[in-house]
Amino acid sequence: MSKSKRLLDLMMTVNRKRKFNVRELADEFGVSTRTILRDLQELGELGVPLYSEVGPHGGYQVLNERILPPIAFTEEEAVAIFFASHALRHYEYLPFKEASVTALRKFYHYMPGDVRDRIDEMKHRIDFVTPARQAEFPYLSILLEAAIDQKVLLIGYESRGERRLRPVQPVGIYASNGLWYCPAYCFLRGGIRVFRCDRIDAVEEEASGYEPLDLRRVHLGNRHEYTAEGQLRGQSEGAEAQNSRNKVRLYAELTAEGVQACEAELWSASLLHIRADGTGWLEGEAPMQDLRFFARFFTGLGNEATVHEPPELVEELKTMLEEMLRKYS
Repeated sequence: MSKSKRLLDLMMTVNRKRKFNVRELADEFGVSTRTILRDLQELGELGVPLYSEVGPHGGYQVLNERILPPIAFTEEEAVAIFFASHALRHYEYLPFKEASVTALRKFYHYMPGDVRDRIDEMKHRIDFVTPARQAEFPYLSILLEAAIDQKVLLIGYESRGERRLRPVQPVGIYASNGLWYCPAYCFLRGGIRVFRCDRIDAVEEEASGYEPLDLRRVHLGNRHEYTAEGQLRGQSEGAEAQNSRNKVRLYAELTAEGVQACEAELWSASLLHIRADGTGWLEGEAPMQDLRFFARFFTGLGNEATVHEPPELVEELKTMLEEMLRKYS
C-alpha cells in the first residue's frame, strides 16, 4: 500500500473509530508502530484534530470537529459550491458564520489557478442580493440545535410592544428578505407559531415542566399541514378547540400581479391557488390576531387584491385606509 493511500485510509479510519491506540492501528494496517506515529503526526499537520492521552488507558482521540475525507469535484461543481457559500456573505448573522467563511477560504485556496481566475471574473457578474437589516440574531445556532435535538427552550419574546417568556420547541429556522424566522411549537398557544428571531432577546436551554413533543416528522416544508390538522402529539382537545375559535376563513381574489406578489411571501404557500390565466386567490384559515398583518399586506397590493372574507379583515382594511386618508388630507 502506498503512503498516500495509507494516509487517506488512516484519516477515514480515525474519523470512524474516534478513539484508538497506536498498536491497534499498526496491526490493522500491517505496519510498525513507529510508522503509524509518523502518519498520525502528518495527519495532525494536515488539520485532523487529534488529542493524545498518556498512561495505561491512554491513546488517541479525535475531537468533535472531524476532518472529512477528500472529495473529487468537477470544475463546474466546484464553482457552484463556491458561489452557494459566497452568496451567504450578505447575511451578517448565520448559524455557522465562521465555519462558512473558513470553508470558503480553503475551497478557494486549493483550486487551480485558472479556476480561481474564472471565479474572480464571475464574482462581478452574479450575485444573490439580500436586503441589509439593522436587526440582530444572536441565537440562531441555539434555535437550530434545539430543532435538531428536539429540545424545549424558554425564550424572551417581544410582540406588539409586550414581552413575555414563552416555552417553545423549534422546528427549524429560515431566512426571508434579510430577516430570520423560527417556526416552533408554542406551549402557551398550543400550536406552531412563527417567531421573528430578532425579537428573541433571551434563551434558556432548560424549560422545566415541559416535555418535548415528538416533532421528528415535522419540518419547514410540512409544518403548515400539522398546524392546520392539529396532528401534534400532546395537543389537547381543548387546545385544538381554542385554536379553531381563534381562526377565521380568509378569501381574497388576486390579479396576475397580485399572484406574483403572494408567491414571494413564504406564509402564502398553503393558501395560494393559481388559475391557468395567471390570476388566483388566497383561501384558508388565518389566526384572528394576524388580521392587522394581513390588512397591511393587502393595502400594499392595492387594486391587485380584493378581500371578501373575513368581514373583520374588510373592516380592518377600511380603518387602515381611513387613517391613511386622514394623515394626508
